[in-house]
Amino acid sequence: MKQSSPQLPDYPQSSFQNDEIDLKELFIALWKGKITIILCTLVFAIGAVLYALTAQELWSSKAKVMIPQVHDFSEYRDQVKQYQPIFDIYQDDGTVLVSQELDSLVDNKVLFQGFISAYNSSNNKNRFLDGSVEFQAFKAQLDTDTDTDKIEATRNLYFEWFQKISATAVDKKSGVSPYTISLQATTKESSYTLLNEYISSVKLVVFNDALSNLQAVVNGKRNELRQQKTILEAQAKNRLIVEIENSQYGAEIAKAAQLNKPIQNMGNNELFEVGLGAQALKAKIKALKSVTNLSVIEPRLQQIDAKLEMLKSMKIDRNIKFQPFRYLENVEQPITRDKPKRALIAVLGTLLGGILGVVIVLVRFAFRKED
Repeated sequence: MKQSSPQLPDYPQSSFQNDEIDLKELFIALWKGKITIILCTLVFAIGAVLYALTAQELWSSKAKVMIPQVHDFSEYRDQVKQYQPIFDIYQDDGTVLVSQELDSLVDNKVLFQGFISAYNSSNNKNRFLDGSVEFQAFKAQLDTDTDTDKIEATRNLYFEWFQKISATAVDKKSGVSPYTISLQATTKESSYTLLNEYISSVKLVVFNDALSNLQAVVNGKRNELRQQKTILEAQAKNRLIVEIENSQYGAEIAKAAQLNKPIQNMGNNELFEVGLGAQALKAKIKALKSVTNLSVIEPRLQQIDAKLEMLKSMKIDRNIKFQPFRYLENVEQPITRDKPKRALIAVLGTLLGGILGVVIVLVRFAFRKED
């Protein structure tokens, strides 16, 4: 008996053939539309190159700064420390309690953070830009119809330029991280010049603030000493009055008791010191009434007077050198521009033109196929 061979199912071949035909047609259509693709590519490439060549250039000059060393602000430190004896407390036993009120003024971390804060300050940026010829040229180009639009455009221009001046920490997790300071301008020369000028401007602001803070602290101490002197003088005068009255009462008692001379066995703790005798008490009263220097009664007045005299002879020198930071990398002219990235723009423009040309050809092919 002859066995029949199993029949294999027939798979449709039309789909493979259609796909192969469609792919061939697609490549043929692209080849026929190569002129369109080339033209689109050329147009976009030329446009991208022209834009890249005519777009406003932006260059950034940078520097890296860190917390200053003591010798960077030694002259300022000397200015502060000359006032240290005024703030120290001198005790009767000869010991000196060293005050720490001036320490924060010469803390290198505080000075450095003050510089960074001043560098990023919008007020300082605004003041600096108002004196910048380059920025004023951009400001003069603003073309608006109304005053309201001009104000808004000016505000936006300032904000845009504020972003071009920045100080950022290299390591934001570190409390003593160096900072990169930068300034972006339209030419590498101007960015270099403006950054140096802005650094000098900020240094001057920090310098004036530091000396003003020192002056404020010194003035506060002077007022404090004057108040202490007033209080101690009042206390000394009252004590002198009480001593005179006590001596007068004692003299009257001694006279009534006919005690003209001191008595040896009288206690020293008696209120009116009758034991001194009438003659001694009379002399004491005369001496107390002749007292003009209250430091005889209150010795602490001597220290206060000495400090106030020192303050009169001291002054803050504003012609000292001051550097609230230290350069890790000095300011240098940039080598490459930030914007525009001409090569990248040209490549992207060429790719975009090529893609658009292909899309146009494929759309035309699709419509023709439907027809």
